Amino acid sequence: MTTDDHEIKDLFGRLVRAWTDNDAVAYGACFTEDSDYVSYDGTRAAGRIDMQNAHDRLFRGVLAGSALVGDIETIRHVAPGVAIVHGTASVLMPWRSRLPKRRRSRQTLVAVRTEGAWLFTALHNGRVRPVRIPAPESLPSRMARAMGHAAHRLGLGRAPAST
Repeated sequence: MTTDDHEIKDLFGRLVRAWTDNDAVAYGACFTEDSDYVSYDGTRAAGRIDMQNAHDRLFRGVLAGSALVGDIETIRHVAPGVAIVHGTASVLMPWRSRLPKRRRSRQTLVAVRTEGAWLFTALHNGRVRPVRIPAPESLPSRMARAMGHAAHRLGLGRAPAST
């Protein structure tokens, strides 16, 4: 593991600690001023201040006393001073001793080296709820194709892709 990887792992650790302390300012300090933050429900906060304010309301409200549990899965350096980080981190509510499966989340974060340290400049959070892809000859696949053909014959929907 490189020095940069250790620093990014430490940054992720600070992020988890700040959440668990319900400290929106410390949480926001893990991000660049112009960061983008997409929550599991698709809500987007543009900039550290918007994200920090949202987390302040959450930490004083519905997520009061919650902890963030998780770790980094991978760090991939894509350019000097830029890394894509995949992690798992989920909210553990104060009345629970373990995470329910429906709370499992995976994050994609973009870390950038700033003048002083690594910071996250983007985070996208999504629930881990894999859906099995139906085989092309399965009933759901055949039904989807039949519905597409019927819609086309009726002049509905979008035009089929040209080949």
